Amino acid sequence: MSASHPPAELTGLSGLPAFLREVREALVHTSFPLALGGSSEARAAVTAAAAQLDDYILPRLADVDAPLLAVVGGSTGAGKSTLVNALVGSPVTRSGAVRPTTRQPILLHHPLDAGWFSTQRVLPSLTRVRVGMPPRSALQPGPKPGYPPQAQPDAHEVQDAAPGGTASLLLRADASIPPGLAILDAPDVDSIADENRRLAGQLLAAADLWLFVTTANRYADAVPWKLLSEAAQRDILLAVVLDRVPDGVEEEVRDDLLALLAAKELGHAPIFVIPEVPLDSAGMLPPGAVEPVRRWLQDLAADAEGRRDIGRRTLTGAVRALGVRIGEVADAAGAEQAVGAGLRNATTAAFDTALSAILESTEDGTLLRGEVLARWQDFVGTGEFMRGVETRIGRLRDRAGSFFTGRPAPAQTVAAAIESGLHSVIVEETAKAAEAIEARWRADDAGRALLAGQAPHNSGEFSARAATEVREWQQDLLELVRSEGSSKRFAARMLSFGVNGVAVALMIVVFASTGGLTGGEVGIAGGSAVVGQKLLEAIFGDDAVRRLARTAKHNLRRRCEKLLRAEQAKFEALLLPLAGQTRPEALRSYARTLATLQLARGTDPIEGEGRAVGADAVNPQ
Repeated sequence: MSASHPPAELTGLSGLPAFLREVREALVHTSFPLALGGSSEARAAVTAAAAQLDDYILPRLADVDAPLLAVVGGSTGAGKSTLVNALVGSPVTRSGAVRPTTRQPILLHHPLDAGWFSTQRVLPSLTRVRVGMPPRSALQPGPKPGYPPQAQPDAHEVQDAAPGGTASLLLRADASIPPGLAILDAPDVDSIADENRRLAGQLLAAADLWLFVTTANRYADAVPWKLLSEAAQRDILLAVVLDRVPDGVEEEVRDDLLALLAAKELGHAPIFVIPEVPLDSAGMLPPGAVEPVRRWLQDLAADAEGRRDIGRRTLTGAVRALGVRIGEVADAAGAEQAVGAGLRNATTAAFDTALSAILESTEDGTLLRGEVLARWQDFVGTGEFMRGVETRIGRLRDRAGSFFTGRPAPAQTVAAAIESGLHSVIVEETAKAAEAIEARWRADDAGRALLAGQAPHNSGEFSARAATEVREWQQDLLELVRSEGSSKRFAARMLSFGVNGVAVALMIVVFASTGGLTGGEVGIAGGSAVVGQKLLEAIFGDDAVRRLARTAKHNLRRRCEKLLRAEQAKFEALLLPLAGQTRPEALRSYARTLATLQLARGTDPIEGEGRAVGADAVNPQ
């Protein structure tokens, strides 16, 4: 795929969604099938980028007035569920005694906001499960100003069922949640369960704002701070809840946490301190312990323009972070493509070398050694025939016939010797190529992983196919001879030698050259080639012989190339997952285009107004 030029109105709401959907399609065609050092991280980055588009960026662009989604996240046992229960005023979510605690994400919203979350508008990969279904009249109040038709509440769009697996999102309507704001209790960010950690990251990436919960003795843990760094990159509205703070150390712990936040460019984040107090019999905090947090959330929900500013700010940061992430994906894709190209090029070079070696052996006289040479001499004889080679062509034809009237070896023995010699060369050179390729691939981590448990080159199966191709090439020559000698004039001349004999002579001419022979072989093979040449010229004439030889060589090359390319394709098939991928340069183009939306920090590029969005406007304290 290749990146299209960004539309002129890209900085406007009308142009950005279409462009981002194009980016989403490019991510679909980006994978990392090779075993490289950073491939697993790159795969995770692609998944995260696509999820960010699906779960947050595209839905928020489509509905800028949708309720804000506040995700409550944090470490295991930090008190996330306890905080959510306290904010609602009743135990609507349950934490377990067995870690990981929050096993199911639950989304709490005002009944009038049900339509925004009952559909797959946000977090489309999660199945909706309705718990504590409110009356239908509360869920279906009729069209509301600003609600798109597809977002109208519909109780039939969710299941009235018990909680399911971690791929489910529990929905609960509660009038204590202010309209325009939803609260989502997420799994632990450091859960021992991989799926819980993945889901926590997905939910946090889909949020408009974070309520990050930590404790007085765990606020400096590494895992939460990795996520908080991502929050800074996205410029997301963040509030930190410091839970279970012992009496007398509130200021000390708060100041230390504030310094850590400032070092991560998160010093604007409000910090809410919840003292270490006993829970009541229902596991609830005293209402006053979370009143500052509740009031802050209510103030956000009550300010429609402020909510819109928060959505724009978070959206701007998410788009900016997406561009950075796609740039990193492009670099990883470039590294993967380079490794794949190296393996592919090594494969091509090895089989090209093998093809050249095979063809060279058919052109330099090498195949006229040994058994082929002996059988050919048995076929035509030496002695008087060889001494008469330089006589008139007409007499040559007459005298040559006498050598087929005694007891020479039949033409088939020569053809069989040629078949065996040619077959051996093809099999040997192809085996060398396959060994060279496997050695090259096994020297590379990615190539070694691709070859694990695989044997692309099967010598026995290849030998059988090579033998078939050689026999079919010889059959090609018989057909050439028959076709050329179809007239009565040529047929009469061929009668003494037979079609097989003439075809064998043509094979000898095709392989005839003294380049690869030494010593006495030169004179013998060269003379033998002259015999075949003169014999064919006596029958067909000079031009026809040259044309027949060219055709025979071309057919032989075509068949050898077919054999080797088929073996090459077996290795290249292991690299097929790299085919059809979005090219790294296309991904870089997308990343550069998204970077053009990265206006100065605190501005709003989404509608192209450049209006400042200060911390005070979105972060009431």
